[in-house]
Amino acid sequence: MFLFRGSDVYQPGQSPEALQALKQKLMHWVGDLAEKGVHVASEPLEPTGKQVNGTKKTVTDAPYGQGREIIGGCTIVLAKDMNAAIEIAKGCPILESNANIEVRPLQKVTL
Repeated sequence: MFLFRGSDVYQPGQSPEALQALKQKLMHWVGDLAEKGVHVASEPLEPTGKQVNGTKKTVTDAPYGQGREIIGGCTIVLAKDMNAAIEIAKGCPILESNANIEVRPLQKVTL
């Protein structure tokens, strides 16, 4: 799974044209992954959210992190190992906008 953080284009004060151009590049990249048969799912996240914390179940009005730390979306791909997943992530156009992609393996859960 790729977790996307910190793109300059998603920071306050950026032009709508820059955001639209990046979205188009991302859609093309996801389309290429789908054609290769490695794309499983992609979802952008709204910039708002809430947290429910601890035993007291305290609710706060913010997604996890601040500013560039907030996760903006995720993509799940099929890769044979971590190195293959990293190579796929390196092709993501969001990196051109000073973003960060965290690459994490998903654990299998059996019920």
